[in-house]
Amino acid sequence: MSGDPLWSIFINACLINNFVLAYFLGLCPFLGVSGQLATATRMGGAVTFVMLVSSVCAFGIQHAVVALDAPYLRLIAFIAVIASTVQLVEMFIKKVSPALFRSLGIFLPLITTNCAILGLALFQTNKGFGFFECIAYALGAGAGFTLALVLMAGLREKLALESVPDVTRGAALSLALAGLLSLTFMGFAGLGG
Repeated sequence: MSGDPLWSIFINACLINNFVLAYFLGLCPFLGVSGQLATATRMGGAVTFVMLVSSVCAFGIQHAVVALDAPYLRLIAFIAVIASTVQLVEMFIKKVSPALFRSLGIFLPLITTNCAILGLALFQTNKGFGFFECIAYALGAGAGFTLALVLMAGLREKLALESVPDVTRGAALSLALAGLLSLTFMGFAGLGG
């Protein structure tokens, strides 16, 4: 147990140590799906759900591998849980909203290899979080991931309507925006104490 209040863990994961803009984890969907606001919010919701399920499972797995004295199984167990959760989310979205499934494209199955989710599981176990702290951390990380996607999508949609020089269109502009967002979030670093 870390002893920090749950709201502090949430804010820390969401703003101060944002997985995308401070740790630079999960950049593939951040740059790939942030072209439209609607797609970005839905992808953020899917990633948040996978983070929440993975966090709860990682908490149980950590206690199981410690009890079995088999810490070498921890990483492979985390990966198996993440892959299984993503498959369930993918099947659910395909059944409920085929249009969303098509709009997310390859980035939906790539949640499996999203390093932000594996990072969440590893960070929370290394910090020794309790059950409710794990949930607060996962929800904060998911909210931060969604916030980063939505901010980037909003900026990209706005800039699509503007006249920008040819040299800065496409990937160059996206990377410059990502860098500026990251610098902006670095301003929250002093809040962590």
